[in-house]
Amino acid sequence: MNRIIVDYKKLTPEILDLLVEKFPDGYGIRDVIKFTNPKGKYVEAVEVRTDSTIYLVKISDELVDSMENHEEEELLPPEIIDDIIIDDVDLETDL
Repeated sequence: MNRIIVDYKKLTPEILDLLVEKFPDGYGIRDVIKFTNPKGKYVEAVEVRTDSTIYLVKISDELVDSMENHEEEELLPPEIIDDIIIDDVDLETDL
């Protein structure tokens, strides 16, 4: 089985799908794997698997943002997201 370390910048949509599916409410401290990479640098990552590969996705603030944005995109179909236009709307109502 292949083991691949992946940075958020190189996440494919498929890996991001696996992350969001495995951690729908975000990952916790028990999900974090800590190790030293071949260059001697300390790394924290979360693991997702396919049949042939174990992906260790490096943890960063950008990873959290990517997962949250990906979840939001899944909530609404793309055709609805494209149709949503938010203008400067006055939301006051008369009581």
